[in-house]
Amino acid sequence: MPRLRLLSLAFAALLAPVALAQSPVAGDPARGKDYFERRCIKCHVKEGMGPPYVGIVGRKAGTVPGFDYSDALKASGLSWTEENLDKWLENPDVLVPGNLMGLKIRNPQLRADLVAYLKTRV
Repeated sequence: MPRLRLLSLAFAALLAPVALAQSPVAGDPARGKDYFERRCIKCHVKEGMGPPYVGIVGRKAGTVPGFDYSDALKASGLSWTEENLDKWLENPDVLVPGNLMGLKIRNPQLRADLVAYLKTRV
């Protein structure tokens, strides 16, 4: 019996890093705002190259009136949930092939910070 317990503990120790790696990252809206103002706002303002990111969480993708979205994004049927925003920011081409977004953010903490900030922009 002690050997089985030891094996169980060893197995749990091996799986712990996997579980931690899959845990959602908590976002900091202040850090997200800082990044947004340095990198994103150049395009995502009224009448910018990208649509303004205001009230985005919960909105259907490709629906800001007057903005000329790619056909791919308009036809995606996507809604901007926190999870979809994270996927979009990580690699828009994987989420919606044929879109026009040019930025990819590989850092999960930075994506979480941006999503936390975007939630405040109503």
